[in-house]
Amino acid sequence: MSIDNLISTAVSRAVKALYDIDAAPESIRPQATRKEFEGNLTVMVFPYAKAARKAPEAVGQEIGRWLVDNEPAVAAFNVVKGFLNIVISPTYWNGVLAGIASDGTWGLTEPAADSPLVMVEFSSPNTNKPLHLGHLRNILLGSSLSNILAACGNRVVKTNIVNDRGIHICKSMLAWQRWFDGATPETAGIKGDHLVGACYVAFDKHYKAELAELEAKGMTPDEAKEASTLMADARQMLRLWEQGDPEVRALWEMMNSWVYEGFDATYERMGVSFDKIYYESQTYLDGKAKVLEGLEKGVLYRRDDGSVWADLTADGLDHKLLIRDDGTTVYMTQDIGTAKQRFDDYAIDKMIYVVGNEQNYHFQVLSLILDRLGFSWGKDLVHFSYGMVELPEGKMKSREGTVVDADDLMAEMVDDARKMAVELGKTDDLSDEEIDAIAEIVGMGALKYFLLKVDPRKNMTFNPAESIDFNGNTGPFIQYTYARIRSVLRRCAEQGYTVTDYSAVVPCEREVTLIQRLGDFPSVVAQAGRAYSPALIANYAYELVKEYNQFYHDCSILRESDDAVRSLRMVLSDVTARTVKTAMALLGIRVPERM
Repeated sequence: MSIDNLISTAVSRAVKALYDIDAAPESIRPQATRKEFEGNLTVMVFPYAKAARKAPEAVGQEIGRWLVDNEPAVAAFNVVKGFLNIVISPTYWNGVLAGIASDGTWGLTEPAADSPLVMVEFSSPNTNKPLHLGHLRNILLGSSLSNILAACGNRVVKTNIVNDRGIHICKSMLAWQRWFDGATPETAGIKGDHLVGACYVAFDKHYKAELAELEAKGMTPDEAKEASTLMADARQMLRLWEQGDPEVRALWEMMNSWVYEGFDATYERMGVSFDKIYYESQTYLDGKAKVLEGLEKGVLYRRDDGSVWADLTADGLDHKLLIRDDGTTVYMTQDIGTAKQRFDDYAIDKMIYVVGNEQNYHFQVLSLILDRLGFSWGKDLVHFSYGMVELPEGKMKSREGTVVDADDLMAEMVDDARKMAVELGKTDDLSDEEIDAIAEIVGMGALKYFLLKVDPRKNMTFNPAESIDFNGNTGPFIQYTYARIRSVLRRCAEQGYTVTDYSAVVPCEREVTLIQRLGDFPSVVAQAGRAYSPALIANYAYELVKEYNQFYHDCSILRESDDAVRSLRMVLSDVTARTVKTAMALLGIRVPERM
């Protein structure tokens, strides 16, 4: 049992014995005592003051005395207003450390056969362009969140919906036909998703040129868009696609196959995988059928032009288009069909969509429409809304070709990690193959950590130079500390040091602080799962390695002559390294054994 759970249980027993109050242990969440006060853990006693009919300070005194008398782990206490600061007996921390050391899955909860089944949708790319920096934040958040939810004891299904149809796809297809002379990834010498992305940019370039020419002839911008033959051709291609035109479908399949191969290579380098991939081309008809069914039932309506809409004004929203006047569908219709297929495929207890905050309205609408269409789970869908990521130079625009390509960014990060490691002399005794392997781990770790350490709900600016720094709140700093611990333990083994009985050692203050920080890990994982926040794990890892570096500075290991004290410090180092490795793995980040 962790120290937090032990104190929660003891306080629950105390308020029952003193005031006959039934307080579930899980409702009592001790926090680390603030540094300006004496103590290790703090519990608020305000909730019990009213029932006890006493001032909070008096209640704190009574609970504190009860704990000292009845819980061996509690050595002393003090009360500051309604806060009970609890001092844990120094000798008790040995048992905490031993318990952590003996638990090979410290901080993780194995899911059971009947654990809740949570589906997490993330990535959701379009097949008209390669993955870019914006996708990276989405993918890393979704993958990490999946890891964290599994670590909290849930069964997790990771899904992806590929947006492989629609007007944007037709733009790339039309551009390839007209301006790319039959180019393939092989003849062009680039990844397939990059080739298709170049087609998308080319369409936008020609479309803007056409609009400028029409406006020069006296048309207004709106009139020019209406008169555009290029856009009309793209819309016609979409209609042909939906009608199953063999030539259009063959072109679509060929270009999408190029993109899928490119996506797979990018996902592989990121260390990301999916349990199930859905395709809009295979779900939109289900969505269209459900919309027409809703039309027949009178929960949707048709306008004079033949388009189908949902009236959401009673819910404080507006009218939402679901089927266009030409019979083609919109994203919302596809999402309805995908949701239906998912709940047909899996007995999902919770559905989480990892999608940027610019789609908040979309998911409000989706939830309401699913509910109206008779899906009982409609209102329980979770939109994990995250903020946008930008560069110091500003926003990115894929149709203008100004995005930061994910493949290029990953390659640049790994290259920068290699250069920096060499410059700092951290690779002097390593072969080129080892340096390359470490550069991959460190470069990808720097990228992932920087994108995940920020509260996901906030917008952020990604700074590549700052992310690769070996100092501060960065992935490389944490990875280097891990490698440093492993180096110390290897040197201990080389000198013949083994772990002996350390149960009689009274840990010093610095050791107690580190043990307590390690003891916090399970509650941090649980909190990250409740809050859908990988940032809590990232910043815990950073605080843990900072604490270890202070411990390492103040408490000698290799030069310690007392076998028992050295053994405690060796175990403390090993457990810290293991916990860092586990925390970083939840973020999808590897750590190098040497660096």
